[in-house]
Amino acid sequence: MRRLVGWWDDHQVALYLAAIGLGALAGLAAPRAAPALEHAITPVLALLLFATFLGVPLVEVGRASRDVRFLAAVLAANFVAVPAVVLGLSRLVADDPGLLLGVLLVLLTPCVDYVIVFTGLAGGARARLLAAAPLLMVVQVLLLPVYLWLFAGADVVAVVDVGPFVEAFALLIVLPLAGAAAVQGLARRHRAGRAVEGAAAGAMVPLMMATLAVVVGSQVAAVGSRVVELVRVVPVYVAFAVLAVGVGALVGRAARLDVPGRRAVLFSAATRNSLVVLPLALALPAALDLAPLAVVTQTLVELVAMVVLVRVVPAVVRDGGVRADSSSVR
Repeated sequence: MRRLVGWWDDHQVALYLAAIGLGALAGLAAPRAAPALEHAITPVLALLLFATFLGVPLVEVGRASRDVRFLAAVLAANFVAVPAVVLGLSRLVADDPGLLLGVLLVLLTPCVDYVIVFTGLAGGARARLLAAAPLLMVVQVLLLPVYLWLFAGADVVAVVDVGPFVEAFALLIVLPLAGAAAVQGLARRHRAGRAVEGAAAGAMVPLMMATLAVVVGSQVAAVGSRVVELVRVVPVYVAFAVLAVGVGALVGRAARLDVPGRRAVLFSAATRNSLVVLPLALALPAALDLAPLAVVTQTLVELVAMVVLVRVVPAVVRDGGVRADSSSVR
């Protein structure tokens, strides 16, 4: 078993790309399976986050919550610099209300779930980013209506419900974190807890593959059915990924963070809360039916970008020209 775990750890990027491809093929070949796959997203993602949180000692999270400089950098990147980028890019689709609202919903909300996984894979400060997750969630709930009002008008704010934010926070952060804390406490006293920790650590790559495949498979057919209209947002999302990486790198460096902290800020700036805002977009009136598909399109673009960044970021964000410890990135 150890040999198998070592193999998929060494080949995880190729396996993630394969999972995205398989999910796309399955979704296109069996579009009727999309609803079932969509229902599987939350439990699969919750399992992935449980395994991720289990690998982060909670004492590290406690220390990270007192890192004011890091928290300030994450907030500045996501709620000052990134909105300026989004304002400029969103003008490219401002003539279509559905596309505009979808772009704004997804690009104005920083990710609080699988960004922690990708940050860890790239040798970033995942404990600090986990500690920042509640703050990021609260601030985006408060500021999203403000930015929507500024960028799209008062009429848009009236049709957006923030309820899914609360539900997603409970299911994807609170429950997995509580479960991880319970297992960590058990592991200090019983062998069964240590066995669960070992199994979760070994299952990280398959769980990430399952998450990628389920997300892509559940949405690719819907995107394909409106591809002519949605193709306009693809350059917007690609440009955002590039610009947000630059924003995150600059903010992290300006804050004089260490290398893991700078990588975490970079991933936080570049990764969006698509799985959380999708229910908001789906609840919009029929006249804005392109909004949820615009959100899903961003997810598909972002997943590919994240897999690439897991390899690129450690080579670019490093200290004094010396690469980070290769053991942190397989």
